[in-house]
Amino acid sequence: MFKKIMVPVDLAHVGSLDRALACAADLAAQHGAEIVYVGVTAPTPGAIAHSPSEFAAKLAEFAAGQASQHGVTTTSHMVQSHDPAVDIDKSLLKAVADTGADLVVMHSHKPGLSDYIFEGHGPYLAQHAKASVLLVRD
Repeated sequence: MFKKIMVPVDLAHVGSLDRALACAADLAAQHGAEIVYVGVTAPTPGAIAHSPSEFAAKLAEFAAGQASQHGVTTTSHMVQSHDPAVDIDKSLLKAVADTGADLVVMHSHKPGLSDYIFEGHGPYLAQHAKASVLLVRD
């Protein structure tokens, strides 16, 4: 049913993604699908990496670790953005098309007051992506 599952990851908060990562791995195993882990970074040094190439290497290492841990096929896809905080929705939407993903599995938090004022990243992708979107709450 699914051939490529895109999982957006924030390498600074990997610990909070356990449920979404496990869900994506289970779905990939069931469907024989590949998982592509997508990370968005700025061209400037940040907390995770000093350069986009270092970020890409860390994202690839993360993907390899997930492949080993869950026994599924994985790749990584880095998106560079001048302002990731502002461009995250559009960057992830473009990544869906660029990777050819037919399912997006992403972490979501329980809605709070601000979610009724500002749209979250998951709902944005669900409304605009051509792929199916599965939001996994913690």
